[in-house]
Amino acid sequence: MKMAKPTLTLPQYIFLIHGVQMGVGVLTLPRETAEAAGTDGWIGIVLSWVLATAASLIIIQVMKNYPKGTILDLLRHYFGKWIGIAGTILFSLYFGIMATVIFIREALFIQAWILPRTEVYILIALLSIPSYLIVRKNITILGRYSVLVFFMTVWMMIFFIIPLKQAQWLHLLPLLKEGWQPILDSVGTALFSFGGFEIAFFLYPFLQKKEKASMGIVIANTLTLFIYLIITIGAFVFFSPDEITIYNEPSIVMLKILEFRFIERLEIVFFAFYLFVISVTVLPLMYMTVYCTSQLAGEENHRRHLIWLLIIAFVYVVLVPPTFDQNKLLQRLIEQAGMVLAFAFPLCIWAYLLILRNIKRRGN
Repeated sequence: MKMAKPTLTLPQYIFLIHGVQMGVGVLTLPRETAEAAGTDGWIGIVLSWVLATAASLIIIQVMKNYPKGTILDLLRHYFGKWIGIAGTILFSLYFGIMATVIFIREALFIQAWILPRTEVYILIALLSIPSYLIVRKNITILGRYSVLVFFMTVWMMIFFIIPLKQAQWLHLLPLLKEGWQPILDSVGTALFSFGGFEIAFFLYPFLQKKEKASMGIVIANTLTLFIYLIITIGAFVFFSPDEITIYNEPSIVMLKILEFRFIERLEIVFFAFYLFVISVTVLPLMYMTVYCTSQLAGEENHRRHLIWLLIIAFVYVVLVPPTFDQNKLLQRLIEQAGMVLAFAFPLCIWAYLLILRNIKRRGN
């Protein structure tokens, strides 16, 4: 019996893109933008949203030229077999390295905040079990998981509002303290946190109502913007402008003032739930990696490729024990490559397809 092709509903499509964007940005974005532009960093986040949304809409316009396939199929169709193979290799390397880096960062966070005496490779081995069970299925399962995690963790935003009773809103004034240059510098930093929308290259053919693809990706970006602004502005008015740059994860530190009689350290409970949010970033990236490699090998089943990906991540942390600084460096390097794939690449493809369409129209 032939199995039905996996599909995505609009909410699954939205929360998949939004989930991949969240990653570790919630934890570190306030500090990173404050280092670049002080308390004007939130303006850089808004500008980054504008750029990310524009690039997202260009991706949708590109995929409308080949709605039945992913970007890999589009490259083969318009550029030939070898360009298609080269594109598949590049996407598999990008998604694979990004998935591994954030997967290891997740283990490092667990070690730092929850299990300080546990080795990272043990945490990687333990995290690999649920990761395999979810990613071994199709994209529909990942879509359902992303919706579940969003509604399971959205309540956490309330705890970022409670500390604002001690907020000093004057920290945000005056606007444009040092002009536009620091804000423009912060755009580059904030733009990394909006990365992830490029998975629309692979989600588009599975979307049931493709006419809503543009609306869905704008909603996903806007939802990410809304959460980033709440957390970043909250941190800016909670900490002093100099103090916020001291902490690596200020959004977690600010929760330490919250106390309940039945919970001694609420930030640990919060972080335990936040691991689900990180997983919604890691698991789709893993799926995109093994999807590309299985396409490269001409196989429909990606489970064997997933096992190898998890083994490679485990062997890497055994041979090269990771640190936060090393992990951040690798993340910055792969994010710069992501800026090319997310912004320059779709713009070039879109321009090429427009020129090709105009040439054909004139020929007719």
